[in-house]
Amino acid sequence: MSGVKVQLIVFQSDIDKTDIAMLDLALLKNFVIVARTGSISLAAAQVGRTQSALSMQMQRLAEGVGQDLLQRTGAGVRLTAAGERLLAHAESLIARHDEILADMGGAALKGAVSLGCPEDYSIAFLPELLRCFCAAHPEVELRMVCAPTIGLKPLLQRRQIDLALVSLPEPDHADVIREEDFVWVADRPEPDVLANPVLPLALSAPMTLDHRAACDAMASAGRRYRVAFASDSLAGLIAIARSGHAVSVLTRTAVPPDLHIVTEGLPPLPTIGIALEFAEHQPSSAAKALGEHIRAVLPQLDDAGGAERL
Repeated sequence: MSGVKVQLIVFQSDIDKTDIAMLDLALLKNFVIVARTGSISLAAAQVGRTQSALSMQMQRLAEGVGQDLLQRTGAGVRLTAAGERLLAHAESLIARHDEILADMGGAALKGAVSLGCPEDYSIAFLPELLRCFCAAHPEVELRMVCAPTIGLKPLLQRRQIDLALVSLPEPDHADVIREEDFVWVADRPEPDVLANPVLPLALSAPMTLDHRAACDAMASAGRRYRVAFASDSLAGLIAIARSGHAVSVLTRTAVPPDLHIVTEGLPPLPTIGIALEFAEHQPSSAAKALGEHIRAVLPQLDDAGGAERL
């Protein structure tokens, strides 16, 4: 694969060079990784090369198109205007190259795909989703990034991940492929903390949907509360709920069997939607295949949560 060369004809209106240039597909792939990470050192670690070797590759690529592609910053590198244009060409060319090989040669789907997912969805859905996909496409390398939706959006915009499952506040949005309920959870059917005049809550970051849903519900019901515990980790929220010192909010599918879903004495919580978003309008064949698999399978999965509802 690394020895494949692609003849790319570029014109004055696109990249300011009328000569025919021979571009190594491996260079283009490494350029895409540099662009996504914004760092030569991080990209070098991903592709298994030294930082100096990758820098030389990027210089060779710049010489091939006759324009500067990268600009060094204090934090790493960023694309020049010519680099942005070449990135769009490179991603399209790599995706088309993979499609041609798969179609003409009947080759197995290959490539690396980075999937972003909130932690609760990863626990509830990914084992079954990935089991099926990896069995069908064993030569695809999957990379996982677990973060809340507010953390995944910038990664998509910077093209540091290929696609992501994200939460939407509108469950009837056209892009939603599955709906999820927010629920109150506690250690006991009637947790002692419900008797507190000011209810202690264990919530995630302030800008997350579950945090906002909990605060809005309590405010609408006129119920006094305080955020007694804060954790960006699902495991942390579950641990606090198990301790009996606070009530927490989780998606229904993320509730473990030893916790209880509490409805009595607490205001109702909203339903949210799960959608799939891509970093690119023309994703790679592997990313496209994973996205199609998720859209087909996710709506059919049973709830993973085993909590008792009261």
